Amino acid sequence: MTTGILALIILIAILVQVTIAAMIGINRRWRHSRDLDGLGGMSRALVPDPEPDKLTDGPLPATEAWTGFREFSVERREFEDEGQSTCSFYLVPCNGKPLPAFSPGQFLTFRLAVGDPAEGESKNVVRCYSLSDSPRPDHYRVSIKRVVAPPDHPEAPPGVSSGFFHDHVQVGDHLMVRAPSGHFHLVEEEPLPIVLIGGGIGITPMLSILNSVLERDIEREVWLYYGVRNGSEHVMKGHLQALADRHKNFHLHVCYSAPREDDVEGIDYDHRGRVDLPLLRNTLKLGRHQFYVCGPKPMMESLVPGLEEWGVDIGDIYYESFGPATWVKHEKPSPVTTGARPPNITFNRSGKHLIWDPSAGSLLEFAEANDIDVDSGCRAGSCGCCQTPLTAGEVEYGQQPDADIEPGHCLLCIATPSCDLVLEA
Repeated sequence: MTTGILALIILIAILVQVTIAAMIGINRRWRHSRDLDGLGGMSRALVPDPEPDKLTDGPLPATEAWTGFREFSVERREFEDEGQSTCSFYLVPCNGKPLPAFSPGQFLTFRLAVGDPAEGESKNVVRCYSLSDSPRPDHYRVSIKRVVAPPDHPEAPPGVSSGFFHDHVQVGDHLMVRAPSGHFHLVEEEPLPIVLIGGGIGITPMLSILNSVLERDIEREVWLYYGVRNGSEHVMKGHLQALADRHKNFHLHVCYSAPREDDVEGIDYDHRGRVDLPLLRNTLKLGRHQFYVCGPKPMMESLVPGLEEWGVDIGDIYYESFGPATWVKHEKPSPVTTGARPPNITFNRSGKHLIWDPSAGSLLEFAEANDIDVDSGCRAGSCGCCQTPLTAGEVEYGQQPDADIEPGHCLLCIATPSCDLVLEA
C-alpha cells in the first residue's frame, strides 16, 4: 500500500467521524426542541421577554376606545426635570385589559376628587393632560408641570389639578380617565418633514410625536424646537439628547430664555432666547414642512401668525393651546345686533332664567359667573367636557371645535348664543 493511498484512507475516516458527530448534534437539537414544545408554557421561560417599552414593528392590536370614565392605577411616577416641577405618571388599567392605541399628540381627560381646604370637602374637577409618550399596549404616560402663581401676580391661586397630582397622587392610587382624544396629532398621510415647536410644558405632545416617529424608524426629517426658561425646567434632557445622538434624521434645538450662571450654551442648550421665526428661518432647510406648535400664549400669538406671514400654508400648521383657552386662531367676535334685545338663557337643571351678557365671553364663563356648575377641562373646545344638551335655540362658535359634538349638544366653553337658549345645566 502506497503512502498516497494510506493518506486518502485516513482522510476519508476523518470525514466520516465528522459527519457522524454532526448528525448526532442535529438529532440532539431536534429532540431538545421537541421536548420544549411538549412542555407548553414552561418552554417560554427559556426565551427572554422583549423589553416592555419597545414598540412592535407593526401597529398595536386594534382595541376599541371606551366610553365615559375608566379606572386606572398609578404604576409609577418620576420627576423629569432638575427642579422637580414636572412629574410623569404611568397609568395602567385596573381591569388589565389592553389599551387602545392613540394618535401621538392626543390627550387624556381626568375626573379628580380634589379636596377644598376652605370647605373641608372634595369637589370634582375635570382636566386634560397631553400624553407624553408613543402608544404602548399596557400603559399610558402623562407628564404634568406644577402650576404656581406667576412672579408678577403672586396673589394668583396655584394650579388646583397640577398641585393635586404632585402632592397627593401616589403609586397605587386610582384615577378616573376618559379615552384618548383630541384633533391635535401627527398627520401621517403626507410624509413631509416634521417641525415640532414646544414651549414650556407644551413639550409633552411633542414628546409623544417624536418618540413615535423615531421608534418606528419612519424616514422623515424631524426638527424639535424646545423653549424653556433654564436648566432647572429642562424636561427629559438626557432622553432628548440621546435621541439626537442616535438618529441622524432628528435635529434638536433647545432655547433657554433665562439661563442660569451654570447653564452652558452649546452644552446645556443651543440658543439663548425664545423660539421665534428668525431662528426657524435660519436653521430649517428650504421646502415644505409640517409644523406642530404648542406652548404659552405669547409664543402662540407670535409664531402661528408669523408662520403664515412667512408663507407656510395654513393646512401645514397644527397647533394646540393649553390652559384656559390660551390662544384662539382666527377668533370671531360675538355677533352684535344693533337694537335687538339680548337673548334669554334658561338653565333648566339649575332653575335659572338669565339675560345674556355679551361681556361674559362664553356661555361657560356666563354660567360660572352665575354660580352654575358645569364640568370643564381645556376651555378651548378640545376635550368636550363642557358638552351640554341644548333643548332649544342655536349657538355660534368663535372657533371650529376640535371635540366631536353629539347631536343636540353644544360646547359651552367656545359658544355664544345667537338667540334664546334652553340648556340642560
